[in-house]
Amino acid sequence: MSLAIVHSRAQVGVSAPAVTVEAHLANGLPSLALVGLPETAVKESKDRVRSAILNCAFEFPNRRITLNLAPADLPKDGGRYDLAIALGILAASGQIPATKLDSLECLGELALSGAVRAVQGVLPAALAAREAGRTLVVPLANAEEASLAGDLPILAVDHLLQLAAHLNGQSPLPFYQAQGLLRQVLPYPDLAEVQGQVAAKRALLIAAAGGHNLLLSGPPGTGKTLLASRLPGLLPPLSEQEALEVAAIHSVASPIPLSAWPQRPFRTPHHSASAPALVGGGSHPQPGEITLAHHGVLFLDELPEFDRKVLEVLREPLESGHIVIARAREKVRFPARFQLVAAMNPCPCGHLGDPAGRCRCSSEQIQRYRGKLSGPLLDRIDLHLNVPRESTRLNPPDQGATTAQMAALVVRTRQLQLQRQGCANAHLDLAGVQQHCRLSEADSAWLEAACERLGLSLRAAHRVLKVARTLADLEQASLLQRSHLAEALQYRPSSGER
Repeated sequence: MSLAIVHSRAQVGVSAPAVTVEAHLANGLPSLALVGLPETAVKESKDRVRSAILNCAFEFPNRRITLNLAPADLPKDGGRYDLAIALGILAASGQIPATKLDSLECLGELALSGAVRAVQGVLPAALAAREAGRTLVVPLANAEEASLAGDLPILAVDHLLQLAAHLNGQSPLPFYQAQGLLRQVLPYPDLAEVQGQVAAKRALLIAAAGGHNLLLSGPPGTGKTLLASRLPGLLPPLSEQEALEVAAIHSVASPIPLSAWPQRPFRTPHHSASAPALVGGGSHPQPGEITLAHHGVLFLDELPEFDRKVLEVLREPLESGHIVIARAREKVRFPARFQLVAAMNPCPCGHLGDPAGRCRCSSEQIQRYRGKLSGPLLDRIDLHLNVPRESTRLNPPDQGATTAQMAALVVRTRQLQLQRQGCANAHLDLAGVQQHCRLSEADSAWLEAACERLGLSLRAAHRVLKVARTLADLEQASLLQRSHLAEALQYRPSSGER
């Protein structure tokens, strides 16, 4: 047979569109043409595949070979198509049966010796192969990652000869069995280890219970970073679908740490990070920190030290839960439903309001420092909290509730929200706020007057209602009370404090 078809998968963002590798042999001068919008790494596969076939003692056809990667308008990059191309040439030349390739999807880079090397982005391809009902052929190093897709037959190979022997019926391969690394959650640091800061721990509980964004402001050494690092431990465990989404993102960006799967991400980019590093980008768009924090926490320490233009790119993802990276050839949509936790000092020296009077910053310096944060960005942060300096007792008394105790309360509260509206309170849209955050006429008038005095925008007022709804859920109250509104307003700065 002079024509063979092999199925594979491309990588576009966190999706894996189907790619068909067509190999055709024709009479004429010996040549090899590769078409279908291949990038440089794919064009170089011709030499890798030729050497691998010859070093495996197969015959490389001395004919006119045409390889087509369809669809033709989809850019192809990387070495993930090497194995499919080699199988297509072998099948078209009759050295392996072409009929057995119909039910397979193949991924893998070939070494010159014929060894099969690992590639990135295997999990999205595995999920797509499961939906298509085909068996996935992957490098042995990627097999455990592919097994996260669940009910998917997997053939794990480490050499081209091994796969050829299987297809020729000489040495059938068993389907890969997972090694039992799944569902190992590493312990989180305990919130009880943080000395004092009762109000901050209360704010963390509210943030975890409703999925709200949080800004901690206070002098150096008050435990802002310690508090932020405890938030992932308070959040509910990832659902199966959420865990697969997180794993698929990390599969595209970097190897998945399977020993810690499925942990909620906790990303802490440095304040020198650029906008593409934060939201994603590149000539072939790759996920940024906000996507790597999907279904987890993005912690920005020293918030005013970030470039203002970098921070402004967070505004749309905070509202929509995704980011679209547009390039000349393509648009890639990355998920970015993260929980923002930020920390900052109250002034450049960090000691504004210190009873000892250590702050020497002028009002102009303080205004310039705070002016690095725009009003629209601060509006999107639900909880603003000042973290004061605690006493320096080296042997403090019992610090109150542990992470496990507070996490149980958070799980109960989140379950209530999911049963009522299908999402966390922080993700309610306008219709959801109107339906689930109803107030009496007296409380509505009181809230309107309070928002007017504080100079809050309509967006900020809606976020006050969402926080109040979370406070009511923590108490398992069906109706919002004025006490819930009053506490929620305490977490909003007035227009003069920004």
